[in-house]
Amino acid sequence: MVDKLKLIEERYNEINEKLADPAVINNADLYKDLMKEYKNLTPIFEKIKEYNAVKKSFDEAEELLNAGGLEKDFKEMVQAEYEESKEKLEVISEEIKILLLPKDPNDDKSVIVEIRGGAGGEEAALFANSLFRMYTMYAESKGWKVEVLNSNETELGGFKEISFSIEGEGAYSRFKYESGVHRVQRVPETESQGRIHTSTVTVAVLAEADEVELNINPTDLKIDYFRASGAGGQHVNKTESAVRITHLPTGVVVECQDERSQYKNKDKAMKILRSKLYDALQQEQNEKIASERKSQVGTGNRSERIRTYNYPEGRITDHRIGLTIYRLEYILDGNLDEVIDALATADKAAKLSAQEE
Repeated sequence: MVDKLKLIEERYNEINEKLADPAVINNADLYKDLMKEYKNLTPIFEKIKEYNAVKKSFDEAEELLNAGGLEKDFKEMVQAEYEESKEKLEVISEEIKILLLPKDPNDDKSVIVEIRGGAGGEEAALFANSLFRMYTMYAESKGWKVEVLNSNETELGGFKEISFSIEGEGAYSRFKYESGVHRVQRVPETESQGRIHTSTVTVAVLAEADEVELNINPTDLKIDYFRASGAGGQHVNKTESAVRITHLPTGVVVECQDERSQYKNKDKAMKILRSKLYDALQQEQNEKIASERKSQVGTGNRSERIRTYNYPEGRITDHRIGLTIYRLEYILDGNLDEVIDALATADKAAKLSAQEE
């Protein structure tokens, strides 16, 4: 690991010098790429500096202890410094190992989130709306932009399905743990007998794909235009502005009808399609890497039940890591960091363990 850390230090200093070079500054693409690498290396470089400083204190204390002839009080002080530095080195070494884990190439990307009501009919649709509200509030707390791409609303204000984009650096690194089946246990708003019902909602999180990352052949697309409809089947406009795009080679179908403009709906539908096809490629690659699959904390399986929201107990439980929090309303108000931080930590620990096997 020592050799690897030395190479990182050298690369960091090399980039630092290049970023001050007028030729690099005037080359927008090169400057952007170097700044991204510099930003990624900075946390590791800072941790290496901390490690080196503590290592120096440890070496000095060890040298004094080995030399002998120290007065009692001074020896106790040096021994304490030695023990403290040794403990710090172990902690920093583990932190560096985590920072050196291969980074998910999608972590900095924006995302497209799809929420679909599952078992439970209208109650599932209402909870889909609750999850949409939770994710929207969380995204806004991070300063990220939310845009609805497509929605199918029910008469009671729920969503049979809703797709929306969250634009912001690092959005995928936080939202990727939300893919899967979310289960809600509560007395439905439509239930008069006061019985607790269990309903499910499926969430899919897709990394937003750029056009340059995925080249789609126009001849592979079948595009249909139709009239948009609202809750209960009522037409919300009289023109054929809604768009349905079918990717013929894969059979992937996307729809968009939220905009009155046919052009805008087509643009949004293409955004969803690109991300779906990109996600399919990612899933295929992940399945080829068995060790990677073992070390993931449920970031890909759409059929996996990942979380339960129990209203009578005010409890949220994440089944992947056994996390239970009795602040359900607080979490549903968009305060997701406690849950996501725990998942991210468990994910890193699992990957670290897999790497050391």
